[in-house]
Amino acid sequence: MKIDTLAGAAPPITSQMRDAIAQALPGAEVRVTAGQPGHFSISVRAAQFQNQSRLACQRMVYKAITPLMSGERAPVHAIDQLETGPLESAAS
Repeated sequence: MKIDTLAGAAPPITSQMRDAIAQALPGAEVRVTAGQPGHFSISVRAAQFQNQSRLACQRMVYKAITPLMSGERAPVHAIDQLETGPLESAAS
């Protein structure tokens, strides 16, 4: 699993997000960046996205982070950008 958390975010929240996505999509390359408080951008490349529609891929990511977006004091307010795609083969 390759993970990357860029500067500008409260590490515990970005770590929780990336860990939740990585657990739901083993082997995925996950990048989480923060913007305004509670707003994040996510990029995920995963083998599970192969032959899936963009909507299906986005649903898999949102399902993984739903607990962080739920409740009155949820740490994640919005996903401003969500990029998904199949994991590139190392043999390519």
